[in-house]
Amino acid sequence: MSADTAPAIPPASAPPCPSCDCPRCPRLVAFRAKHRALQPDWHNAPVPSFGPASARLLVVGLAPGLKGANRTGRPFTGDFAGDLLYPTLVKFGFAAGNYGARPDDGLALVDCRITNSVRCVPPENKPEGSEIVACRAFLTAEIAAMTTLRVVLALGATAHGSTLATLGEVRARFPFAHGAMHRLGGGLLLADSYHCSRYNTNTGKLTVPMFESVFAEIRRRLDTPV
Repeated sequence: MSADTAPAIPPASAPPCPSCDCPRCPRLVAFRAKHRALQPDWHNAPVPSFGPASARLLVVGLAPGLKGANRTGRPFTGDFAGDLLYPTLVKFGFAAGNYGARPDDGLALVDCRITNSVRCVPPENKPEGSEIVACRAFLTAEIAAMTTLRVVLALGATAHGSTLATLGEVRARFPFAHGAMHRLGGGLLLADSYHCSRYNTNTGKLTVPMFESVFAEIRRRLDTPV
């Protein structure tokens, strides 16, 4: 692995993350370059994780939204998914402050960290399988660095599958289903939710009570002594 493709050396205790010009995925590199030219004041780079590495909960999404995290540089910030995710995190004690849809809104995560299966924005919000695999090293490093991690929440089937592959688990043993709670090796819990996208909520596939029920169960389990 060359210096250009290796994960960047992070600050102490922080998991590695891609460099701002990560070259691993040619299609995503081209898309990034296009939007750097069109919107030079946007983030337009791999989006780093948000929240403390000491957290017990890791939320794994799909990829940055074009006008959301790709613009603001913070996961789920500036698009509809964040409008649902962040108030829910506040409600269940995983965030403090008020979500203002911008990275300087002062919102802080509490015992929670957020990342994505793919760190760069993909065309039409649809990463290809090879791009998910290429970015998996960063999710692997993320999970390995979170030494007190107890629960991973996968938002959608892609995040679910990527998390299982990262952990070396057989996907067929742990089918994705909204609200499912899978006990993995080492005691780690994998929780599933439909992605909090505008499409899923507009079509009724995911409702606010459905989404909140997943967090209520995660909260209950984390508050139960091991």
